[in-house]
Amino acid sequence: MPVLSETLIRQHVTAALTEDIGQGDATTEAVVGADIIGNANIISRERLITAGVPVVETVFCELDSEASINAHFDDGEEIQSGECMLTVTGRLRSLLTGERTALNYLQRLSGIATQCARYVEAVSGTGVLILDTRKTIPGCRAFEKYAVQCGGARNHRHGLDDMILIKDNHLAVLSGELRIAEAVHLARRASPDLKIEVETETLEQAKQAAEAGADIVLLDNMTTEELREAVRLIGGRAQTEASGQITLENIRETAETGVNYISVGALTHSARAVDISMEIEQ
Repeated sequence: MPVLSETLIRQHVTAALTEDIGQGDATTEAVVGADIIGNANIISRERLITAGVPVVETVFCELDSEASINAHFDDGEEIQSGECMLTVTGRLRSLLTGERTALNYLQRLSGIATQCARYVEAVSGTGVLILDTRKTIPGCRAFEKYAVQCGGARNHRHGLDDMILIKDNHLAVLSGELRIAEAVHLARRASPDLKIEVETETLEQAKQAAEAGADIVLLDNMTTEELREAVRLIGGRAQTEASGQITLENIRETAETGVNYISVGALTHSARAVDISMEIEQ
């Protein structure tokens, strides 16, 4: 399983709590005594893959250093509807104040993990790896890409600095029939230690990218017939990645074309927050 940095979690949670609490939790402070101790059970209301348990633990510990958290499942595990995911014991004021922030993290991240698990299951047995994209909420990428891995998919680029990806707008800056070869040459010279991927939209571009020495050829918005032909033309000279208009309904057919990877923006940008609630016991 992937690991989120404790420092990153604490910094992010601190900002989230500051955003939500502001000058203080007016309702809780008015209604709930300061020293009352109780339990909070966090319950799944649907079948899901969990992600975000360490973040939830940090939320409640930041509000109550003496809080006790009992996680009944680890991130990456499947949970059935009605099961208790975590039990938190501590001051009721802290539990109530942290409820929304904790659930926001857990519902969003578990939603991504659950979405990813569906896509991974859809291509089971094909050998194809499902990749995410950089289509994430600004400031939340590390958390969302962590959730992707909890769901069994894999991360593509974390940022602009860990891989070369030559897209259509990069090629638009160049001119001539050999612009793909030129772009690959310039990229290799500038960053010899980074993998180079080239986005292509036609079979001819895919062939050119492979001949230029690209490590990965991204086959964008191609039909299944075009994908098969592109894999044949590339002939193992580069790895292949299908992308664009990928859904749960067509991903199996896409995987069976022989590509190595399928990238799916919907893993993060369209994942639905799953249904999770918190119930207080005094």
